[in-house]
Amino acid sequence: MSEDISGWTYVGTRAELLPGEFKVVYDEVTQEPIAIYNIDGDLYAVQDLCTHDGGDLAGGEVHGFEVECPRHGARFDLRTGEAMCPPAYEPIAKFPVREAHGGIWTRDDRE
Repeated sequence: MSEDISGWTYVGTRAELLPGEFKVVYDEVTQEPIAIYNIDGDLYAVQDLCTHDGGDLAGGEVHGFEVECPRHGARFDLRTGEAMCPPAYEPIAKFPVREAHGGIWTRDDRE
């Protein structure tokens, strides 16, 4: 029986998202940008939007499990979405990631 991936957004394959790399996709339903990070083989998907000023997070430096906003230096935990330091105080959304049909998939599951 195959896994149902309706409502999920295709990210790519493991070969296209190697450890230390990230990719931004747009959710097929909400059209919101989602950044997927491969940290030492584990995949994390978060909202690609700094809660401090609305800038993109993707492309910011990654320190362990934290991504740093390239504009003002706020950091967010990729595992939880928690804001780790000012100037951001609000968390970013964290999204599920699954592997099915030979690919990586995510979705904006906020209601």
